Amino acid sequence: MKKNSARHGRINEDVMRSLSAIIRSEVKDPRISPITSITGVEVTNDLKIAKIYVSVFGEQDQLDQTIEGLKHSAGFIRGQLARRLNLRNTPELNFLPDSSIAYGLMMSQKIDEVISADHSNDKEDDIES
Repeated sequence: MKKNSARHGRINEDVMRSLSAIIRSEVKDPRISPITSITGVEVTNDLKIAKIYVSVFGEQDQLDQTIEGLKHSAGFIRGQLARRLNLRNTPELNFLPDSSIAYGLMMSQKIDEVISADHSNDKEDDIES
C-alpha cells in the first residue's frame, strides 16, 4: 500500500476520529487534560505502529502530564480502538507532543501586539501633525 494512497489516508482519519472519541469519553486518567486534541495520526503501511500527535491548550506542564497519562493508558486505548475499527492489525500507539496550536496562538498574539503598536504610532503621528 502506498503511503499517500486514499486507503492509507482513510485509515489515518478513522484512527484519529476513533482515538479522539475514546480519549474524550472512555479514558478516566486525571493526568489527561480535558482540552486535549489529536492533531494528527500517521499509521505505518503494515499497520504495526501509529504516531499520534497530541496538543493541549495550556501550559507545557499540562501537555507533559497528558502525554504521560496517555502512554500509561495506551493498552486500554489500543483495546478500545481494536473494538471500534476492523483492521488487520491494531497498531502500537506512540503519543507525541504537538505544539503547533500553542505556536499558532503565540504568533497570533505577537501579530496583535505589532498591529496595536502600529496603531498607537499612527495616532501619535496624527497628533503631531
